Amino acid sequence: MRQKNWRAVIVGGVLFVLAIGFFIFMMGMAPKSNDPQALMETVGTVSGVVGAIAIMMIGFGLVGRKV
Repeated sequence: MRQKNWRAVIVGGVLFVLAIGFFIFMMGMAPKSNDPQALMETVGTVSGVVGAIAIMMIGFGLVGRKV
């Protein structure tokens, strides 16, 4: 039997929501930027990395470890 790591699942979920929120927040600020394309490329990269880490944390937390 495997025991799920609920702390990792919860932290992964919070990180995923924060990544989406950061991307949406920065979309509102992009028109005010001098170079909106470069800004959104950087924001997309950061949000993508944080989102991928969040999904991996959720996955590993749900798989769990042997008891």
